[in-house]
Amino acid sequence: MDEDSPINAALAQVGARLKRIRTRRGVSLAALSEATGISKSTLSRLETGQRRPSLELLLPISQAHKVPLDELVGAPEVGDPRVRIKPRVRDGRTVVPLTVQPGPLQAWKSIIPAEQNRPQPVTHEGYEWLYVLSGRLRLVVAGRDLTMGPGEAAEFDTRLPHWFGSTGDGPVEVLNLFGRQGERIHVRAKPRSREEAS
Repeated sequence: MDEDSPINAALAQVGARLKRIRTRRGVSLAALSEATGISKSTLSRLETGQRRPSLELLLPISQAHKVPLDELVGAPEVGDPRVRIKPRVRDGRTVVPLTVQPGPLQAWKSIIPAEQNRPQPVTHEGYEWLYVLSGRLRLVVAGRDLTMGPGEAAEFDTRLPHWFGSTGDGPVEVLNLFGRQGERIHVRAKPRSREEAS
């Protein structure tokens, strides 16, 4: 293991941390040895860094001091969980990627302007799932022409000729999930009946 690795750096600090916790609690090496069953010499070597800490040694010390194990070894800092998204414009649409890691399933939000309302069907490998966040979406798949509103979802095989855009009434915001063929989400938007559409 690399001597400069974060793990080695954390392990190098364990001895000083053990001594600090013990002295803060006013516990002698002899008393800690009695409470843990670990010899005084081993405890002393742990605190001075001459003995590499192991789980078998740290668990009884953690129990004797009544402190969490991560307090003895120094818990790693939790990184910022927020996703730093950078919107970009692609073919006149604003695309906001929501997936940070590369993988078989990708998520993004699309903002489609009102003027993008003329179907231009395409085909490619994969499977796509759409969820309308706001506005009205026009979806054309294999010759079927559907209009979808907020809260409606659809999924389709992208090997079929397909296109989606605005109905022309205004911009539409869509949540997209795209995966390789076979990775399906199993949510379908039912086509509206003629009575509902009129």
